[in-house]
Amino acid sequence: MSYELQVLNPATEEVVASVPATTAAEVDAAVARAAKAQQGWAAAAPADRARLLRRFAVVVDEHLEELARLEVREAGHTIGNARWEAGNVRDLLDFAAGGVERLSGRQIPVAGGLDITILEPLGVIGVIAPWNFPMPIAAWGTAPALAAGNAVLLKPAETTPLTALRLAELALEAGLPQDLFQVLPGAGDVAGSALVEHPGVAKIVFTGSTRVGKSIMARCAERVKRVTLELGGKSPNLVFADSDIEAAVAATPMSFLDNSGQDCCARTRILVQRSVYDRFLELLAPAIESVVVGDPADEKTQMGPLISRVQLDRVRSYVTDELQGIRGTAPDGPGFWFPPTVLTGLAPDAPAACEEVFGPVAVVLPFEDEADAIRLANSTEYGLSGSIWTRDIGRAIRVSRAVAAGNLSVNSHSSVRYWTPFGGYKQSGLGRELGPDALTAFTETKNVFISTEA
Repeated sequence: MSYELQVLNPATEEVVASVPATTAAEVDAAVARAAKAQQGWAAAAPADRARLLRRFAVVVDEHLEELARLEVREAGHTIGNARWEAGNVRDLLDFAAGGVERLSGRQIPVAGGLDITILEPLGVIGVIAPWNFPMPIAAWGTAPALAAGNAVLLKPAETTPLTALRLAELALEAGLPQDLFQVLPGAGDVAGSALVEHPGVAKIVFTGSTRVGKSIMARCAERVKRVTLELGGKSPNLVFADSDIEAAVAATPMSFLDNSGQDCCARTRILVQRSVYDRFLELLAPAIESVVVGDPADEKTQMGPLISRVQLDRVRSYVTDELQGIRGTAPDGPGFWFPPTVLTGLAPDAPAACEEVFGPVAVVLPFEDEADAIRLANSTEYGLSGSIWTRDIGRAIRVSRAVAAGNLSVNSHSSVRYWTPFGGYKQSGLGRELGPDALTAFTETKNVFISTEA
């Protein structure tokens, strides 16, 4: 049974577009087409594949503003963030293209012959992208998979299919083979499930909730299908008394308010050494209250709306009237608006302090010393990212080694660069994306021994 996805503008609640939803039968047909296209793509000279991916990057760059404006309308991202996201797709394609001709195996010394390894593409890759960063995260899987010689079937989130569909059109404009990169909008329990369970799909790359990631992992296990999972987070922002407190405070608001807090890397647990706790809050209040929340198409806006009514209701459930803290402002009227919020006085095991809210809400908790800071930082099922603020380089190294997270930054809140690895510990995911080894995650290693004995 066919139906359409309605795409809403989160800032106005107006319908932006209606998109036909992909059925399970259509997924099956897409896999067959992709498998055929992949054979020719894998057989192409590496230089030719790299050249086409670079051309794809150029075409994306030529349409950067169009893609950014589309992202503003379908996802409610601020225009500055949306431009960065479109640029990130361009940069990922360029970076992946540079790896095509460097995707080499090894020669291993053996007795009686020559031993070599060959890196071969897996085949058809299913990429299931989230709604919080529709363009870049789709490209995290798509760009290296294509570069390694695979075909890609991209299933965007139901609420944000438009930029993905446009990228598929631009891929064809750039000269990529027909059916090599297909976008399959649809429901997760229909199109997504069909991709996960299809025997012709060699690997699933999924970014989303830990709950859904566990289900995908279990279903892929039935076919021993490869998975890369980037899941939830509840990342700590550790502020030690010896740090530059003013700098730490200045960087704190957007460490959890970027993309309206809809970011697995958001530093939503602000852990502050008790001796500077009061001073930190004193400085933080005006910084939070001054954040500009409003029309995401306005260049001055720092934070836009949440993605949907469902997400708004979820965030509201964590912030009850009796809770203390710092509140910013947000528009009234249509749109899925929630103000920047910092909660204080909570126990470390309170729901808002230990569960992923996925909205513009953070908690501030005091700690006594380095050991206490590490204990609090690790007292969560997640381990995706985090920040450490200190002037003591020894402490920075010790704490970085002790915090169980895949991506840490010292005296900054940086988490993601396309040329460095990204992924989580514990229930934040499985595998790594991006970085110098991104292409190898989409290959099979074949070992070949050639006897030299007569």
